[in-house]
Amino acid sequence: MPDDLHSKAPQRFATRVTHVSRPGVRNHGFVNGGVHRGSTVLYPSCEARGTINAAGFEKHALTYGTSGGPTHFALEDAIAEIEGGTRCLIVGTGLAACAVPLLAFLKAGDHCLIPDSVYGPTRRLADGLMTGWGIETTYYDPTISGDELQALMRPNTRVLYTESPGSHTFELQDIDALAAVAHAHGAKVLMDNTWGIHHYQPFKHGVDVSIQALTKYVGGHSDVLLGSVTVNNEEDWHTVASAGRFMGHYASPDDCWLALRGLRTMAVRLKHQEEAGLEVARWFEQQPEVFRVLHPALPSHPQHALFKRDFTGACSLFGVVFQPRYTPAQLEAAVDSLRLFGIGASWGGYESLALPTTNYVTRTATDAAALGGPTVRFHIGLEDVRDLIADLSTALATLPR
Repeated sequence: MPDDLHSKAPQRFATRVTHVSRPGVRNHGFVNGGVHRGSTVLYPSCEARGTINAAGFEKHALTYGTSGGPTHFALEDAIAEIEGGTRCLIVGTGLAACAVPLLAFLKAGDHCLIPDSVYGPTRRLADGLMTGWGIETTYYDPTISGDELQALMRPNTRVLYTESPGSHTFELQDIDALAAVAHAHGAKVLMDNTWGIHHYQPFKHGVDVSIQALTKYVGGHSDVLLGSVTVNNEEDWHTVASAGRFMGHYASPDDCWLALRGLRTMAVRLKHQEEAGLEVARWFEQQPEVFRVLHPALPSHPQHALFKRDFTGACSLFGVVFQPRYTPAQLEAAVDSLRLFGIGASWGGYESLALPTTNYVTRTATDAAALGGPTVRFHIGLEDVRDLIADLSTALATLPR
């Protein structure tokens, strides 16, 4: 096949993440790009420096270290391509990725809508810093319809924040319907897409800004803290990038390089972890100690139809609601007895995790007790599923009958 025709062949996800933002494969040199560290950028002349700095947010313009360098740019291009956006800003943490667009699009006197299932630190940001700056937040039922959202919109509503699914209780949101209402009122739609990764293409559903904690599956090895903010047009890019620079947000180029390295194996890890996560989730559904399993890819999930409509796959994070006869203390003792599951708050790495979440679920617009019992969040790593299930079986056996 001629090269010009071959280059136009569509590439699937595993191929794209293997090759995107790598040095040219036909060049002589190392497979991976280098780590570019630096603060000061030198120019051949004062005129050249003035021209580049006046350009402001030109793509890949080297102005100063905090504006990024070649290692940052490679990761930004890769994440933007994976999410179907145009430009991406890399910041130091997932929480920073949540904060930058919220503070970029909101000012004193504005109103923001945030789902009741939102990531806890984002809620604390809204209740703390944003409240102190005169920004009002209304928490809403994440399963709200477009018509129900209409009643919550105000003349000063500037942002509709979404997170689908919620990272503790796993409700899915009808982003298409919600975005249509928000846009009709002139509000921006922000989405935490960390669970969706590439399985959910946010800009095809009306999202304006997509947020990810690259700490999770992109890094993949539980040794990197990073976040990304991806947009789909130049106007939103200038708003987000300006806010990031004003607040001094920056990410280590070493961490960016590690994320690029993790990206190359993400498709293989995700495929294994999706299958393993579903196998464990189905096993939990058969256990008498379990009340229900919170996994959007299971037919038993209340919004499973939305999952089938909008997602091409799942990650390996889900919740298990145990029978209400068990106390949180009894469940914590069972979790303590696990040998292969770490007890930790992150996810997306190679290791399996278990975290009792009953005390982590905050609700102000919906009923926290509606889950039906004490809950543990599980992340399934790269271990053999048979070993994980054996470990879980032993732990469940410690619960009183």
